[in-house]
Amino acid sequence: MRLLIDAGRMDLAECFSAGDFPTVLLTHFHPDHVQGLFHLRWGLGKRITVHCPPDSEGCADLYKNPGLLEFRPVRTFAPFRLGPMAITPVPLIHSKITLGYCIESGDSRIAYLADTACLPPVTETFLRDWQPSALVIDCSHPPQIDPPKNHNDVTLALAVIAAVRPQRAWLTHIGHELDAWLKDNGHMVPPRVFVARDREFIHDPLDIVAE
Repeated sequence: MRLLIDAGRMDLAECFSAGDFPTVLLTHFHPDHVQGLFHLRWGLGKRITVHCPPDSEGCADLYKNPGLLEFRPVRTFAPFRLGPMAITPVPLIHSKITLGYCIESGDSRIAYLADTACLPPVTETFLRDWQPSALVIDCSHPPQIDPPKNHNDVTLALAVIAAVRPQRAWLTHIGHELDAWLKDNGHMVPPRVFVARDREFIHDPLDIVAE
């Protein structure tokens, strides 16, 4: 079974075979994370399940005119199952109601945490106890003098990784300024912490596509 985390790409219908669209996990309803659903909803075929935060506003008219989309709000720290996977939503810190997803199957545990600035204490405690084998975390900015409010900078992201202590970690949601900073300072990223890139595949027993 495959999962698609977020749906910001506008070519989603071309990325998967007809009738084989994966279940979607939405972190939040900002347009850059849901815009690919706007035209996808008017297609033909099976309904597309979209697990999402309990955000009553959603984004534009997606709730009013969902088409093929079947929105299923989830609750924080309330696990649910999709095939062989157990998924636990966790709260994050962002300008809109935002969730991370902790996904477990067999011995593999992946935590996907974007968008966020630091972590709520309850989420950090949960992740320390849960012990993810892989952590994918928001890191939009190079180190800042003043801590950013909606997205991690390098300092905040590495502090979360040090607190949670996953086996491996990937920085995602990379901004242009961070990309430029990494050209000269990439050596400062600790071992077993990687910078995620477009079209990169993470080989893991879990089959997850993070948009």
